[in-house]
Amino acid sequence: MTEAILRELLESVRVGSTTLDDAVARLTHLPFEALPFARVDHHRAIRCGFPEVIFCPGKTPEDAAGIFEARARAGGNVLATRATSEQADAIRRRTPGAEHHERARAVTLHQEPAAPPLGTVAILAAGTSDAPVVEEAKVSCDMMNLAAHTVYDVGVAGLHRLVAAWTELRDADVLIVVAGMEGALPSVVGGLTDKPVIAVPTSAGYGASFGGLTALLAMLNTCASGVTVVNIDNGFGAACAAGRMLRALRRRGDAAP
Repeated sequence: MTEAILRELLESVRVGSTTLDDAVARLTHLPFEALPFARVDHHRAIRCGFPEVIFCPGKTPEDAAGIFEARARAGGNVLATRATSEQADAIRRRTPGAEHHERARAVTLHQEPAAPPLGTVAILAAGTSDAPVVEEAKVSCDMMNLAAHTVYDVGVAGLHRLVAAWTELRDADVLIVVAGMEGALPSVVGGLTDKPVIAVPTSAGYGASFGGLTALLAMLNTCASGVTVVNIDNGFGAACAAGRMLRALRRRGDAAP
């Protein structure tokens, strides 16, 4: 349950359109709902600003579908990441409105009305091989009410491509930069902008990339000051970091006299 839904419920009790018993019934599963195989955290959106996200690896298709269904019953938007086709099919059978984003390996359900975005995010991909991570970040940003767009194939092997795209990047509030191989792109971007830069190393690369470890260490050792680095292939984590930054700015703006 998100803060907006909770406020709406409390307001409906205040004006008399919802009875106390009905409200208590809806709040029964706060702060969590115990399933036979999981404890679904329905309180996370109130604490952290975004609901619990379902990480699908290691779960059976039916377990993933059961958790997704429980999240959907609680209201609000639902996001599952790293879902296989079998898991996505099971989720969609139990929650018909769910949508499978195959390239992003994500499943989503939109239940909240559209609202003005918290801010804009540009997601830069060094190469097309980074697409699964880029698309995971894009879907996650969309679910977090961030206006995100992707710019592909602007890696350091041809810096003229980045320069040509810069006019569509410079107005973004946050830049997510995704790169494998040697992971150099975030350093270049970090030296060109005063906006927050979130670097995402990917496992794309030949043997000495060590499954993304080379890119991760390069990004951690960047000479561009203030670049934030998330874990290997963690497009979702990058979107979360962008969301926290932009929610904090929104709250500060709302609190200003």
